[in-house]
Amino acid sequence: MAPPLFRAARGFLLSLFLSRLADQVLLFLVPLVVFQSTGSVAWSGLAFAAETFPRFLSFPVCGALCDRVSPLWLLRVSQLYRALVCVFGAGASASFGGVGWLIALSAACGMLTTQGVMAREVLLPQVFRAHRFEKVLAYSQSADQAGAVLGPVVAAALLGWWRWEVVVCVAAGGFLLADLAMTLWNRTSQASLIEPEAAGSWALSMKTAFAQVAYLPGLRRLVILAAGVNMVVGVTLASSAALVTGAHRQSAAYYAGLQTAGAIATILVLLAIAHSALPPKRMGVLAFILILTGGILTATGRSIWVYAAGFLLIVGFDKMFNIYIRSSRQKIIPPGDYGKTTGLVVLLNNLTQPLAGLAIALCSGFATAGTTVLALTALMGLLGVLAVMSDSSRAAVVVQRPQKT
Repeated sequence: MAPPLFRAARGFLLSLFLSRLADQVLLFLVPLVVFQSTGSVAWSGLAFAAETFPRFLSFPVCGALCDRVSPLWLLRVSQLYRALVCVFGAGASASFGGVGWLIALSAACGMLTTQGVMAREVLLPQVFRAHRFEKVLAYSQSADQAGAVLGPVVAAALLGWWRWEVVVCVAAGGFLLADLAMTLWNRTSQASLIEPEAAGSWALSMKTAFAQVAYLPGLRRLVILAAGVNMVVGVTLASSAALVTGAHRQSAAYYAGLQTAGAIATILVLLAIAHSALPPKRMGVLAFILILTGGILTATGRSIWVYAAGFLLIVGFDKMFNIYIRSSRQKIIPPGDYGKTTGLVVLLNNLTQPLAGLAIALCSGFATAGTTVLALTALMGLLGVLAVMSDSSRAAVVVQRPQKT
């Protein structure tokens, strides 16, 4: 018999899975199709950047929008408009030709995906408030991870049969099914949502978000900790192909198998969290230590098995640490400001991932990838110490929200 939370969230989780699956199909298509069309790694990288940067930069705006408009409505708009953009882009490419349409539709879908991610982030603590939030996050991230794992597999299989335009239309169908699942869940759900407050100016929303990151007790510490962990995750993902196939002389098949093992490890960790009662703080400390250990192993291990163990620790326990961060900030940020502040926090948390990849590129001329990984792992440990110091000496300042008139 399914657990009460799973029964209550089945439609919500199915919608999340389908949406993530379709989104990962698009993420997989862009660099591959561009490379196949141009034969240039540089163009493939630029196309990936053009696709992902809009996702990354739109978090604060999308978060602020969730405090102004119903997040459930924004989630539905996100899914329906992604389906429309996919059909339009595929049709335009079939009519006029060129892979530029794929890049454009993926960039547009990227911003809509960010809106969907932020809408779900705001919805989760509202619609499942009767359940332990760490367990809610574990189930939602399991559905998200399952979609992330299957997306590239589905995309690669479909590309073997059809042109990319047809595969994009299949992704559009995935977004429509995700919206249907969300609609059916909403009709049977008894959840009550918080009505968004009257919107002030955008400048005031951003000012409030920055003030809360700076002064809300504990929030600054969470941002520093997450930035450190994301730095090690980023440098691991950026260097893993070179270290596995280069330094450790393994095949591409071994590398693909390691990626799959990482995804499986992540899902197992999430399912374990869903069925445990480990307090969030202990969860965060444990995950931080294991990720730090993983960074040291991947940087210094001379054996591929040592590297693989470190890789699995980093990838597998990253989501555990993510649950600690998300559940902790949900208790700190006022509900009325949750969207705008979370959007800014997510942006700040993830800035270190592309910076870590840039560090690998810039240091390649005078340092090995392992040395760079070790240096950034040490920096993660230092940020952890700074976060604890920041928390212990935090200013006793409370952010005053504007009074209604």
